[in-house]
Formats: sequence, C-alpha cells, structure tokens
Amino acid sequence: MPATNDDLLAAPLPIAPSQSVPPPPPTVRSENGRLELTADRLTVNGQQFALLELEDVEVQPVRWLLWFMLGGLVLAGFTLAFLQNWVRTMPAMFGMATGALLLAYGNRGANRLRVFRLGREAAYFSFPGAPEQWLKLAAEANRRIRQRHDAAAAEAEALLAAEAATLAAVTDSTEPTAPA
Repeated sequence: MPATNDDLLAAPLPIAPSQSVPPPPPTVRSENGRLELTADRLTVNGQQFALLELEDVEVQPVRWLLWFMLGGLVLAGFTLAFLQNWVRTMPAMFGMATGALLLAYGNRGANRLRVFRLGREAAYFSFPGAPEQWLKLAAEANRRIRQRHDAAAAEAEALLAAEAATLAAVTDSTEPTAPA
C-alpha cells in the first residue's frame, strides 16, 4: 500500500550514523564578565545576539588619539624648551613627566569590539585591558558562528532532501499505471 502524505511528513528525518551530534561547546566568559559566549548565543554587556544572526566579530585595539598626541606634544615642547634654556630644570622635569604620563595614558587605549549582524548595522562595544584576551574570544566567537551557520546549512540541506524524497514518493504513488 502506498504511503500517504501524512505518513511521509510524520516520519522522522533520516540521520546518517556517521553524523553523530557533537556535544555543545562549553560556555566562555571574559575575565570581567562583560562578554559571554555559549553554544548558540553571544552576550555583550547584557545585549544578546543569536549566533545565526551574526556574520562576524572583530576586535581592534584603539589608542586614545587626543591623549596620545597631547602627551607627545607636551613632552616634546618641554624637552625643547629645556634644551633652549627657556625653562629651568624643575619645571621642565615636571612638564616632561606630565607629557610622558599623558602619552602612556593615551597609548593604553581601549579595545573596540565590532559585532557584524546579517543585514543590519554593526554594533560597537568598548572594552578595557590587553587586546590578547579579547582577540582570543573574538576568534572563538567567529569559529562558533561559522560552525553554527554550517550546521544550519546542513539541516536545511537535509530538510530539502527529505522534502524532495517525499515529493518523489508522492508523485510515484499517484502516477497511473499503464494497462498491460
């Protein structure tokens, strides 16, 4: 007896034994807890993003240009003023120390996290600290994003193959047989 549409649609999708489902990856958090990466979500400062809606995550170290330039100018100005004998030793030392501190403060900078969303504008976040930690988290997030997109594509491919098989089975069962 041929199978009906309801029987074919109710049947579970066939899964090949070689395609075992791997366990979900562990949750990864930043040291300060501002970024959390799970198997299917990225949470940044309390704002959640599904990995399927993301295209890419990028971290870029950013220097604070105003403080960097101001420190350089103050340091260079007081050094030149001291060398030209326009300023005495103690004010020159104070000015050079201030310029060096401003330069170091500007060089410290921040890390800009850019979250690219599919079909939408990118979201920007700023994080303090060394960029190495944030670069590792961004690389892991990008790996999981690609992995999640590949899994979704495989699911869609399996669903389309099942629908094609169902359609072929239905058309085969409804074809009239020619009399012999």
